[in-house]
Amino acid sequence: MVDLIAIPETLRARDQWVCWREVIRDGKPTKVPIDPETGSFASSTDDRTWSDLETARTYLGTSDADGLGFVFTDSDPIVGVDLDDCRDPETGQPEVDAKAIIDCLESYTEVSPSGTGYHVLVFGDLPDGRNRRGKIELYDRARFFTVTCEHVSGTPTAVCDRQSELEAVHDEYVRESVTNRADTQGKGRGGTEPRESTLSDSELLEKAMAASNGDKFERLWNGNTVGYDSQSEADMALCCLLAFWTGGDRAQLDRLFRRSGLVREKWDEVHYADGSTYGDRTVERAIDTTSEFYDPRAQSTGESDSERSEETRDTTRDQEYLERKNRLLAERVDELETKLEEKTELIETLEARLERVGEKAPHEETRSTSERDASLWNRFWSLVGRGR
Repeated sequence: MVDLIAIPETLRARDQWVCWREVIRDGKPTKVPIDPETGSFASSTDDRTWSDLETARTYLGTSDADGLGFVFTDSDPIVGVDLDDCRDPETGQPEVDAKAIIDCLESYTEVSPSGTGYHVLVFGDLPDGRNRRGKIELYDRARFFTVTCEHVSGTPTAVCDRQSELEAVHDEYVRESVTNRADTQGKGRGGTEPRESTLSDSELLEKAMAASNGDKFERLWNGNTVGYDSQSEADMALCCLLAFWTGGDRAQLDRLFRRSGLVREKWDEVHYADGSTYGDRTVERAIDTTSEFYDPRAQSTGESDSERSEETRDTTRDQEYLERKNRLLAERVDELETKLEEKTELIETLEARLERVGEKAPHEETRSTSERDASLWNRFWSLVGRGR
């Protein structure tokens, strides 16, 4: 039996407990939440399938459950940090990044059921943006955490308020890739410093269109998006070219883009929680991913713009843009996987509820089999409709 004393009081006092059972889905072990009162499938979005901790522990004593789980909701201030595949189960030693995260958060931490990861619980608000990258995932609602009570020695025994620390971890390990951290913010890729533009708008456009990749620049400048999967990709491509020629001058880059054939209302739409617009972030990313900037001093050596490896720079930018696109696609996959898990839980809950509805309707036995089946299916789809 689980030692309830090892569980922080703030968790013990909440009726947000389920049990879980390991099942095989698509050849992989999956932890499925179980309602401790009925033994049916539970849902991380339906509080009628949760219970108090004592009830959950009692059900855990049966052969139908493999462990305890705590459900995160909108109404509680608890955030779970899941660190996966980062602990040696034989030595108990964490990987460097995992240890850094645990030390930074300094809150209740326990070993995961597999023995190869950690769960950290903190008080705070989960920052906006993606919540998963690689071996780290953060939850604050519509999910449940397995609870083992295998407390990590040296960490607090209580859930602590760690808002600033949570934001730091999210910013460092989740929001952006490890190769694009704060020490390179405001610089070009590789740490190249942007500089104030020395070209007027007309001079810049003349040079950009006369360069070896001038045809590409001119097509984008005129609003031609042929060769790009979306206009957003074309926007980024033009901004990367402008970033080079403006020397990373944000004001000039934004001013010129607004003169191009690609500008649209979306440019000024607020897309981020900090008030940043789509245009703000596109400019920022273009500058951050530009490997070098136009240097007028090269003219004094007699080196022409076209001789300064324009083709190489263009190839580098294209490669960097593809890498960035792949990261965005990975984020989208993460979001879809999370939604799929939630839908699967909902279907299981509705199936269990449908089964109970059938059991509690003895009058159905007097009806024909086809009528009874039709009635049950009608109720099932009615529940599905309400659960959407």
